[in-house]
Formats: sequence, C-alpha cells, structure tokens
Amino acid sequence: MANVLKMTMVETIQSMRSAGLSCREIARRLGVHRETVSRYARKGREPTSKPASAPNLPAGTLPAVAGFAVPTGPQATVQMAEGGLSRSPPSAAGLWLAWLVEQRERGLCVKRIHQDLQAEYPTAAVVSYDSVRRLLKKHGSTRPAPFRRMESPPGFEAQIDFGTGAPVIGADGRRRRTHVLRVVLSHSRRGYSEAVFTQSTDDFIRCLENAFEHFGGVPRTLVIDNLKAGVLKADWFDPELNPKLEDFCRHYGTVVLPTKPGVPRHKGKVERGIGYVQTNALAGRIFTSLAKQNEHLLEWECGTADRRIHGTTKQQVLAHFDAVERAALLPLAAARFESFREAKRKVSRDGHVEVSKAFYSVPPEYLGREVWVRWTGRCVRVFNGRMEQIAIHAAHDQGRFATDAAHLDPTKINGLERGIVYLLGKVRSIGPRARAWAEAVVDARGICERRSKSAAPGG
Repeated sequence: MANVLKMTMVETIQSMRSAGLSCREIARRLGVHRETVSRYARKGREPTSKPASAPNLPAGTLPAVAGFAVPTGPQATVQMAEGGLSRSPPSAAGLWLAWLVEQRERGLCVKRIHQDLQAEYPTAAVVSYDSVRRLLKKHGSTRPAPFRRMESPPGFEAQIDFGTGAPVIGADGRRRRTHVLRVVLSHSRRGYSEAVFTQSTDDFIRCLENAFEHFGGVPRTLVIDNLKAGVLKADWFDPELNPKLEDFCRHYGTVVLPTKPGVPRHKGKVERGIGYVQTNALAGRIFTSLAKQNEHLLEWECGTADRRIHGTTKQQVLAHFDAVERAALLPLAAARFESFREAKRKVSRDGHVEVSKAFYSVPPEYLGREVWVRWTGRCVRVFNGRMEQIAIHAAHDQGRFATDAAHLDPTKINGLERGIVYLLGKVRSIGPRARAWAEAVVDARGICERRSKSAAPGG
C-alpha cells in the first residue's frame, strides 16, 4: 500500500516544490521517499474539484515537519528568493544567503561563517562548509574594495610595457607582426613609443635608451611587468632580474621594480597609454618598414600626444613636463650603454673558456664549473654564479689563447717558465729598450726562445 501522507505534509511538499526545490532535495529534507514526493508534487499540479485548504501560517513561511524547519518572517522569503531556489539543484545553504552575505561583509572568513551558522541555526546542521563556500563565491562580493590611486613626484617613476604594434608589409609582400614599447613618465604623463620586431633584451634596452634621450634625462625608477627580456624569475619580494638589464640600470643610475605577477593595475598609467597608442596612433595603419612606423610614432608623440590636455592632470602634457618634470630627471650618462653578448660557458680541463672560437683563462678553482661570459668587440669578462667578475681579457682572434699568469696553478708552472720570468726581470734592469726587445721576442717566439743562441741582438 502506498504511503498516505497527512495534509500538512502534502502542503509542505507542494509549497517546497513550487519554490523550486527538486523532489530529491525535498525527500532528503523531509525524510520521505522520493517517489512519494514526486507523486504528491504531481497531484499539486492537477486540477481538483475542491482545493485543499491552506494551513493557517504567517505569510512567507513554511511549516516545520519531520524535524525540518525553515527561517520564518519576511527575511525567509528574501532568503529563498536570493538563494537560487529557482535553479535545480539549489544550494543547501541558500535559505540563509542573506545572513551569510551579512556575515561576510562584517569581514568574517568562510570557516567562521560556517561555524556561526551551525551555532545559531540548529536546522543548518546538515549544511556543509563547501556549500557555504560555493554559495558565497557564486554571489561574489557585494562591496568591492576601492582602488588606491598612486601618484609619483616629478622625475621619480616611469612605467613601461609592450603592446601589439601595426603590421609591416615589405616590398616582398611578407607581413610581419610588430611590438610597440611604451614608456610613460608617471608624473607628467609624457610618453615615448617605439616599434620592434622582437621583445629581446637588446631591443628592450635600446628602446629604453632612446626614451631617455627623448626625455632628456633618466627617471629614478622603472616599473615593468615580468617580461622575459627583463625578469628571469618573477617574484613580488625578490625577483631575479636579467644581469644585462641590471648593468644597464647601474650605467644610468636608475633601478627596476617589477610589478606583482598577474596584477597589471600596478602599472595602470602605461596600460592605458598602450591602448592610447594602439587606438589613436596605429589603428588601421600598415607600414612598409619598421623605420617608417617609428617615424610616424615620433611625429605622433610630438604633434598629438604631447599637445593633449590629460584627463587626470588637467594640463597639457608637454607644458607640464617642461615646467615641472624635465629638471627633476637624472642626467644622461656620458656615453651609451655598451651592448654585449653573454652566455654560460663550462671551464675546460686546461682552465680556459671558449668565446667566439678563442680561448680565455679563468682562476684554477673554477675548473669544470659553469661561469657567465660577457664579451664585446674589445674585451671578454668572466663572472661566477654570483655575477662577480673573476677574469678580464682583451678580445683575441680565432684560435688564440689568452692566459693570465695569475690563473695558472703553481704546480703547473715548470722551471722553464720560472726561468723566463727571472731573465725578463734581469733584462728590465738594463733599460726600457732592452726590456721591450726581450718581451717582443717572448711574445713572437714563445718561452722556448730562451734556449735559442740566435736570440741575442745581431745573432
């Protein structure tokens, strides 16, 4: 025989079903078989000759049956409406949504809110912590924290970022993508833009130098995001910067401050500046070369961007820069930063590292270890893992060895080499011309020349 429920229970089932709860949820809450709930829910939708009388309850409430209770009063209606009961399946914590949001606005954590819910509402004992967490996450924060505007004194900060530039289509018809670097002085909002094909460290540094020359000075702080050209390892407290960029900053007397990873608003001035360049200067344009694009950007900066009245400062950008910020910038360096190439090298068994097919000595304690090497057309510098310089040599031709006597292990200096040092010391006492001749002989013919009988003048 099928279960026959009392009218009060039937009314409860039909009221909860009308509110949007699923039959499975109603059965779980009331302790009734799901098929029984489904059968009585269907009866509630069928027309009857005599409608059932509604229980005498205050408006907006549901009765407590079989240990189930819901909040009473006007707030219960709001809770049920806001708790997502129109969707299936609803959240188990939906009936207390208004109370949960109120507790969150008080600054309580989700764990504390769940504990207080079960303490204040015994009928919420079946509500899990995950239900409360998901419900609060779904409805989000009703009162977001406001942003704090950060302004900088004149000459203190420049914000830097890359964006997509205008395409370049050369004479061969090949379409190439470009990147535009934007540098914005945070106080006056004066900017500099330059397009490049790659975001390499060399391109990044060259664009920064061009920006400094455009401004006629150097800002004390460079705020960048965690681009690969400048940051090897992103970290809010201790980022690992590219060593080449660090040398560049020392050369110009400035510092780099990467933003917090994933928080672009830390450089909001240049974020907006990139959009300004893209929509105003480059939108709808195609260039035949990178040089043409950069010529256009420079004309646009001087003729349009510098002449505008900025929406925040309410002043003309160039006039504000000339009046306040130009004099506050650091002076330019006497010479441009000497660009160098760098790479890791492993010290070979003979105590040398290979650079451009030439070989350069390092101290013997670094035998078999990896070192950093930086080289230009004039010199080669060797650094340890802490970027401390351990050796410096003049650049040599391919196949030549540059060996510093201080890098030789004492046990590997033979008697012949010690003897040549002694003889050179004796020759130096004769005079500068004799010393120059002896050193030239050793350089030209090697240490073994000390044995040659024809080494004497006129021999």
